[in-house]
Amino acid sequence: MLKMVVTDLDGTLLNSDAIAEKPVLETLFSLGEMGIVRTIATGRSLYSINKVLSDDFPIDYIIFSSGAGVIRWSDKQILNSRLLYQHEVQSVVDDLITHGIDFMVHEPIPHNHCFLYHSTNNENSDFDRRIETYRAFCRPYISGIDFPNGATQIIAVLPNDTELFTRLSNKFPKLKVIRTTSPSDGVSIWMEIFPLDVSKAYGISWLCGDEVKCKRNEVIAIGNDFNDLDMLDFIELSYVVSNAPDELKKHYKVVPSNNEYGFNFAVKDALTILR
Repeated sequence: MLKMVVTDLDGTLLNSDAIAEKPVLETLFSLGEMGIVRTIATGRSLYSINKVLSDDFPIDYIIFSSGAGVIRWSDKQILNSRLLYQHEVQSVVDDLITHGIDFMVHEPIPHNHCFLYHSTNNENSDFDRRIETYRAFCRPYISGIDFPNGATQIIAVLPNDTELFTRLSNKFPKLKVIRTTSPSDGVSIWMEIFPLDVSKAYGISWLCGDEVKCKRNEVIAIGNDFNDLDMLDFIELSYVVSNAPDELKKHYKVVPSNNEYGFNFAVKDALTILR
């Protein structure tokens, strides 16, 4: 029996204008009426989520910041959060500076839309764009001064170079490194660094065991990008929308794109399979 639906947000549940269209909302309402738990798993921070979702959006839980936090949407209660320790942050920061990488270090939840940043001053338009977007919430990191505290995550903004991503990520075997396609330019690679056990799959596992009380085979997952891989592999019945990279479409059930209500198709299929 289907007990929980977990979906990525941008490029999956929302259309390309970051809007949940009426047919998608109707499906979410229907799931609620059937008693099926509705969960979003997103890389967005709470601050960023509030830019696109209303307080009464028909969702039960949100796994945010790629699994670093879980919130119950009805009362905005943060149920779980994770943190990189100060010594872990300092070690990563030192390595990234040594390798000439642009990066951002995000404050602990719930203020993880605020961050310190390091710029190499090399051309990196995606990095520069994000700094401008969050200008009121960020400040430069002064190299040589110890990082003051722990952090939710570190984001390194890289060119579309998978070899560089792999080479850098291998330097942090005791941490979780997630590859995300930049939501800004759709090309650059964001190397997101978290505590080792953090992922969207971790958030789902925590919800299944501590809050929703369901099994993995009673859950479906719908995604669209590389940062959904943990989630898609963790859940037996997983889907990707057709706007996902070809690498993902080779391994999971494919439904129409986010602009063609792929979420609805996945839910309909799952309700047939998990009766």
